[in-house]
Amino acid sequence: MFILVRTVTYAALFIGLVLLYIPARLLSWSGIVRPAAIEVPQVVGIVFGVVGATIALWCIFTFAFIGRGTPAPFDPPRRLVIQGPYRFARNPMYIGAILALASAALFYESMSLLVFCGLFLIATHFFVVWYEEPTLRRIFGSEYEAYCRQVRRWWPSV
Repeated sequence: MFILVRTVTYAALFIGLVLLYIPARLLSWSGIVRPAAIEVPQVVGIVFGVVGATIALWCIFTFAFIGRGTPAPFDPPRRLVIQGPYRFARNPMYIGAILALASAALFYESMSLLVFCGLFLIATHFFVVWYEEPTLRRIFGSEYEAYCRQVRRWWPSV
């Protein structure tokens, strides 16, 4: 139970900062307000947001129940997580976060949020390549190598 509490706490802090607080500040600074009407960009944004949130939540619970750890780098899973959404892509939680950011950019038709989404994608890619993957190779060795050969980093395979 304590693992689930830690996982939800860390995820809420990450989501609160990266997916809510920073985008809200960007919208405020750029003077963008909620659209007066719900049109195609808003509907597409809502769909992307639901998909992104669903993927992220699936990842969070997979980390807690299967990996016996959290998504936080300082409190990682105790087991290599290759089930659930991790069967389709090695980084589905980041994919979910990027979809959520893209959904806000679409919903508000905000170029500043789209730029933030792109910067988040680039930063995440470098974090994954320079920190996460070497760390997972060191901890899980050949099991992680085999996983990398079977599952792509970013583009989901079905």
